[in-house]
Amino acid sequence: MGGPEAELQSILHQVLVVGCGNSELSERLYDAGCQNLTNIDVSEVVIRQMNERNANRRSNMTYQLMDATQTTFPDSHFQVVLDKGTLDAILTDTEVDTLETARKLFVEIGRVLQVGGRYLCVSLAQAHVLVKLVTQFSQAGWMMRVHKVSEGSSKESGSQFPLPVFVFVMTRVREMPGFPQVLEMMPDEEGLKPVRCGSPDELMEAVRERQRYALMRNRLNQNQTSQEVSLDLCAGDTGKTRYTFHVVDCPTIRLSHSNHFAIFIIPQGRETEWLFGSEPGRRQLAGSVGFRRLIIVALHRDQQYESMETIQSELSAKVLELAPPGLPDNKQIPFLSAGGDLGTRTIQNRGKSELSGEYVVEDVRGDGINYFRRLIFLSNQNVVQSEARLLPSTTHSGQKKKKKDRKKPLQKPEEKVGLPSTHVIDKSYLCCEHHKVMISGLALLHNPGVLPDHSICVLIVGLGGGSLSLFIHDYFLGSQVEAVEIDPSVLDVACHWFGFLQDERLKVHLADGLVHINDLADKGSASYDVVMFDVDSKDLSLGMSCPPPAFVQKTFLQNVKKILKADGVFILNLVCRDPVLKGQVINDIHEVFPLIYTQKIEDEVNEILFCRCSPELRCSLVDLKESARSLEKQIKRPGTLWDETYVLADMFKSLHIV
Repeated sequence: MGGPEAELQSILHQVLVVGCGNSELSERLYDAGCQNLTNIDVSEVVIRQMNERNANRRSNMTYQLMDATQTTFPDSHFQVVLDKGTLDAILTDTEVDTLETARKLFVEIGRVLQVGGRYLCVSLAQAHVLVKLVTQFSQAGWMMRVHKVSEGSSKESGSQFPLPVFVFVMTRVREMPGFPQVLEMMPDEEGLKPVRCGSPDELMEAVRERQRYALMRNRLNQNQTSQEVSLDLCAGDTGKTRYTFHVVDCPTIRLSHSNHFAIFIIPQGRETEWLFGSEPGRRQLAGSVGFRRLIIVALHRDQQYESMETIQSELSAKVLELAPPGLPDNKQIPFLSAGGDLGTRTIQNRGKSELSGEYVVEDVRGDGINYFRRLIFLSNQNVVQSEARLLPSTTHSGQKKKKKDRKKPLQKPEEKVGLPSTHVIDKSYLCCEHHKVMISGLALLHNPGVLPDHSICVLIVGLGGGSLSLFIHDYFLGSQVEAVEIDPSVLDVACHWFGFLQDERLKVHLADGLVHINDLADKGSASYDVVMFDVDSKDLSLGMSCPPPAFVQKTFLQNVKKILKADGVFILNLVCRDPVLKGQVINDIHEVFPLIYTQKIEDEVNEILFCRCSPELRCSLVDLKESARSLEKQIKRPGTLWDETYVLADMFKSLHIV
């Protein structure tokens, strides 16, 4: 016995089968030992045929001509009512008469069921059917559990759609005050406990997720696709995301016996790198490993993974469901990774910001031997909010002495914990490429040859981990740096986990950047040589994630210009995926700042804008690179750490003037 019958048999006892038709379901159940079966249907022909077919072989099973919406059975007569496709046949649309017929069916089923009895509805759960079922049976007096049955069941149901079949199990209970609502989804894996859903909407979404997966799987099994397909695989016992799959096809790769299909496991902590965290990067990765279809798998924080072998064992069956067409039988699927292990991720701290929600501070191993500390807001886990490289404490000479020379942080952290004893923050290393370009923009200032020790005033909106502010403070000894940060939690994290310290040359204003700059403009003092915007938008629906739209409104930009000195520079980190919106933003900025240099960050969406108050400040690319080289020589002092891969002049490879 196969199909849904195998999954139903363990929970069936005495049964009323509504809308039985000429299905073999009742016959199979009878032969399996469930023999107290009453079948009803509105078709005289069907009832006559089924009685004749079973008269001599299955004497205890009856077939009766009866309408399921108005039966003649007494109240509480059955332990189980079984409906295989009848509701789907009745509920073909959402017309008033159709919905009323479905309601009558449900009322009649509730009448003939005993307390503790079960209504089992086998259905494709199309959208309107799903809503009607869950809405009706999530009410008082019922408990609901949903099973997704085996893949062959969709063919047996006669459906032309590649949708999975579900069994909705509704248990009738006595209505009692305070009795909790019980809505459960059974995991796809055998042996796991049901997952409790918090609301009818959550249960319906669990069903829809399985339907979307089935449709996507059918599409992938039929042919290859030019579009990347991504999906989350959840842990069956908790419902939390455990893996994210990115399915990438490379139809241009010549097919051979050994390169049909492979799985690539991203090491923990490296999922935000361009090669793994962006669609162009993943397509490049897929092309380089040489397989026609590559599933790139990201591992999630808060999940435990023992080894590459256990992951392979856990995923082997699931990834075969997404295999490309033409994969040879019994083909062993290779599992690949970078570095051959699972990577390293250590969560150092968890917290919650009133403005940005929950966050984690984690240490991860990057490509090679380097370790990095990251701030991640869980509302947007694929974006690194702040990052710093970690160094063994023995390699960072003078670290303790420098700390003694500084004042204590002005902002006290919430918990009394600090950096690991074996590592310190490498303040000489800028992890973000856009920060390197922004620093290089200081070469635009008048007479850059005296910048390192010359007094310059810098205002930075957006603190993050503080690496940008600290770099200017540490390498431009004449600088006065002010940072504006709206979120107190971010300042706590910067002080506590990223080695950020305030002193007489480095101050933080806990304020809204818009309000702070407007207040400065109202005072009428043009006191800043540099104003930098490195602030992100919390609204993920916008086509521009950095800065928030209010920061590029012309009236506000006029105030930015007011607080800049005449030969100053306004440096903006622009992240905009909408080309039309991006053009509008640059045009608005250009109306306020007549001279704009733009520098695109390679392999990233970021574009840095260097804005000047007068077109007369224009200089050639040759002169700008020479200023950058001169500036770099002076800030690379003897005895200070320096990232030798950071060459200021190289940051202007593709500089354009608007």
